[in-house]
Amino acid sequence: MGHSSAVWDCKAAVEITKDLNGVGQVVLRNPQGASAQVSLHGGQVTSWRNEHGEELLFTSSKAIFKPPKAMRGGIPICFPQFGNCGSLEMHGFARNKVWAIDDNPPVLHPNDSQGKSYVDLLLKPSEEDLKCWPHSFEFRLRVSLAINGDLTLISRVRNVNGKMFSFSFAYHTYLLVSDISEVRIEGLETCDYLDNLYQRERFTEQGDAITFESEVDRLYLSSRKVIAVLDHEKKQTYVIRKEGLPDVVVWNPWEKKSKSMVDFGDEEYKQMLCVDAAAIEKLVTLKPGEEWTGRLQLSVVPSSFCSENLDLEKGGF
Repeated sequence: MGHSSAVWDCKAAVEITKDLNGVGQVVLRNPQGASAQVSLHGGQVTSWRNEHGEELLFTSSKAIFKPPKAMRGGIPICFPQFGNCGSLEMHGFARNKVWAIDDNPPVLHPNDSQGKSYVDLLLKPSEEDLKCWPHSFEFRLRVSLAINGDLTLISRVRNVNGKMFSFSFAYHTYLLVSDISEVRIEGLETCDYLDNLYQRERFTEQGDAITFESEVDRLYLSSRKVIAVLDHEKKQTYVIRKEGLPDVVVWNPWEKKSKSMVDFGDEEYKQMLCVDAAAIEKLVTLKPGEEWTGRLQLSVVPSSFCSENLDLEKGGF
């Protein structure tokens, strides 16, 4: 605690443990006391805490933590299919598989390593996977926690197949909010979206910001690289920066749907909001040997700072 980044031992800030079910997990920490947990089941981030130990990601109190199903909360990886828009299981199989720690990953830019604690994970298809989705791939995921508490996920999917394949993808991010009726999203105004509550009919966002008073299940298309989720009660803002992920899914099940989900509390919709950086409308297509990269960076700032200083027109990391 209190060490400068120059003397901070990033390797020592990474701990490999097991959860209550004996599933491997990796804990990342920074010198200020922030932390993140990544389960080897699904490569799923299950916790992200700020320097005060306050949780920033939602997890349902009724979440089922036992494999082979994904846990309701955190940041599940949806690959090679989002939702039920194909022949595979809901949201694809990556979130239900055991990932390996990748001790020798291909090099990333130094900025993706310096001053960060991180872990590299690797998923390759099993024989069972190849039967339902006959494409050989290497999926590398880096999860990193920066000195300032930012959480970054970098996914790299390489085609090691002899033929071209296509996939959809999403970081299915469950944000923890104080009261959904006091939350608004900025950065999606004027975007077209497909509304899943109206048979994926296409609309254009008319409001200056998105607010919530009923169920929302939308896919925003060709969105900006920076999205802000403002929580008025907490006076804090989640800043979502993304690359390689043109779409954004916005989802809150509201009261009726919440009661129909066995792994979700009846009233928990009030404390969560999914805002997913995604590539869904136009599938990602890789020729043999090609690689795709999708990046997500999550930050938390005071809402006053955001409204005055955050330029939603500019992206980048």
